[in-house]
Amino acid sequence: MFDRNTEMDMTEGPLFKKLVAYAIPIMLTGILQLLFNAADLIVVGRFAGRTALAAVGSTTSLTNLLVNVFMMISIGVSVAVAQHYGAHEPDEVERTVSTAMLMSLLLGAAVCLIGMAACKPMLKAMGSPDDVIDQSVLYMRIYFTGMPAFMVYNFGASALRAVGDTRRPMQFLTIAGIINVILNVITVLYFNLGVAGVAIATSVSQYISAIFVVISLVKTESCLHLDVRHMRIHRDKMLAILKVGLPAGLQSLVFSISNVGIQSSVNSFGSAVMAGSAASNNVEGFIYTSMNAVVQSAMAFTGQNIGARKFQRIGDIVRKSILLQMIIAGSMAVIGCAFSEQLISIYAKGDAESIAWGVSRLRIISGTYFIMGISDVAVGAMRGMGNSTVPMAISIFGICVLRIVWIYTVFSVYRTFEMLVVSYPISWIVTLIAQYVCYGIVKRRTIATMQSGEKSI
Repeated sequence: MFDRNTEMDMTEGPLFKKLVAYAIPIMLTGILQLLFNAADLIVVGRFAGRTALAAVGSTTSLTNLLVNVFMMISIGVSVAVAQHYGAHEPDEVERTVSTAMLMSLLLGAAVCLIGMAACKPMLKAMGSPDDVIDQSVLYMRIYFTGMPAFMVYNFGASALRAVGDTRRPMQFLTIAGIINVILNVITVLYFNLGVAGVAIATSVSQYISAIFVVISLVKTESCLHLDVRHMRIHRDKMLAILKVGLPAGLQSLVFSISNVGIQSSVNSFGSAVMAGSAASNNVEGFIYTSMNAVVQSAMAFTGQNIGARKFQRIGDIVRKSILLQMIIAGSMAVIGCAFSEQLISIYAKGDAESIAWGVSRLRIISGTYFIMGISDVAVGAMRGMGNSTVPMAISIFGICVLRIVWIYTVFSVYRTFEMLVVSYPISWIVTLIAQYVCYGIVKRRTIATMQSGEKSI
């Protein structure tokens, strides 16, 4: 499990084959994570009732708001490590890993404190119903105790994936996830802890995955080696990580704010719509996670090839990534549309009203999700080149601002749940066009800069 024979040179060989080999473990990792998260919702939905399901499900947008801002900084870790690895700079890789892991601990502690303090007032601001909010607060406060471990795992996994090691993060998450499911059953069914039990299980599993990542970095003899005793933050590496990671984090923040706005509108329809939407959102996560594996692949492959100055491969990486994205997104769309009722029923068995609302949302989203997947390939490539500001700006205005405007204009006039959900594909179309226009510009400027003798990171 802790061997080092897992790295991949992305600068040589057939691209599509390597993209598939790289993306599949990431995809499986994400799917496994969602299956374990789904176990949370399934357990509370079936054994703790609609209110508990709504309580856990309605926290998703808020936890993402507080967590993803910091977690997305790990993207900077992946890009920095990938570029140094592609440039054959082992000392720089080791300094980056040391910086990243200490940063992850500090950021995790910050998220923990902020989340525990802010969750109740923010849930109230979202308009969470009185029959849901107390359980939501309890769930979130326990959930946030696992944030230091969550950050450590994600930063460490980003470093491993940057050198082509996607297998070990999957293994670590699988073990932690199985423990999570077992603890769910024990705490909810046998100790009757409800949402608290689910949160405890999640937090414990996060610490287990983090321990595995740290051990793998400590034991490796490659340039990824982590010396815990001499761990420190190197200013130049921190700045390189933040250069890419902060814009990605800000993008995630604004993106999550727009989702909080949508969740607030969902909350206004009552607990049945909330439960159905939460169930659909969980299923949608499987589609997004599968497509995001390709985006991470495009970012890592672009990063290594930029570091190695193999600029001619960048365009081919994007084209092959789009092809892989279409295959994945198309397959997921068919499954999501054809089996929508069966999928939603897993979470809300016997609740016909919640199922109907969930099916309505899932069919709209799953049938159009490929648009966002193709758009995000350009985002991954630009981040791999060391530019995270441009895709951030496009996403903020093309997705977030547009959705908020939609809520206060079109949705305010035609106040239906379906009209609210339609804001997603409309924003994706606008963003797709803008991202690829800017990708071409960023690519030309990055290559010109590096040919003049400067580094991307």
